[in-house]
Amino acid sequence: MTASLLEGPRPVPTPRENIRNEIWNLPNSLTLFRIFLVPFLVVVLLTKFSDFVGLAIFLVAALTDYFDGYFARKLNRTTRLGALLDPIADKLLMSAAFISLVELGLAKAWMVVIIIGREFAVSGLRSIAAQHGVTIGASPLGKTKMIMQVIAISLLIVAYELGEFRFTSEIALWLVMLFALVSGVDYFIKFTRAVLRPPEKT
Repeated sequence: MTASLLEGPRPVPTPRENIRNEIWNLPNSLTLFRIFLVPFLVVVLLTKFSDFVGLAIFLVAALTDYFDGYFARKLNRTTRLGALLDPIADKLLMSAAFISLVELGLAKAWMVVIIIGREFAVSGLRSIAAQHGVTIGASPLGKTKMIMQVIAISLLIVAYELGEFRFTSEIALWLVMLFALVSGVDYFIKFTRAVLRPPEKT
């Protein structure tokens, strides 16, 4: 205790130092790595590289979505920067993958518009809720949706490379689209109950 008094007050980190520390903690580094992989995924899928290389990049990126959350909770490294970057990284990854599949003729554009549109609609509702001081908790449907998207995209890439599992991959894409609609409606209901309901009379 005496030593700490002799040392004087510890320096307070500057905002720049705080941001630097947040960026380089393990969970946020994994999130940034996921964003970093997105352009490589698009290039590999849309050029003459083996699509299995693209599949490997996609799966590695998808796994970082699990591990950044796991380590954030395990190491108590949850940050505002991480909360901001994680959904952005998810949307970039999934949007890039689905749009690439449309370009390859593996997915119908209107289905992908619904899937991606749901993501941006939910983000918009979340922003509106935040402006009203309301936080809408993540739904278990969200994680299920993410897993279904990973499975569908993986099956579509395998079907393109091997010429097999095409029917299975199309069914998976239909399920993803339907689940996107269901989870979107679920989120909208939560939004209306939390933000748009009339104040209770006292």
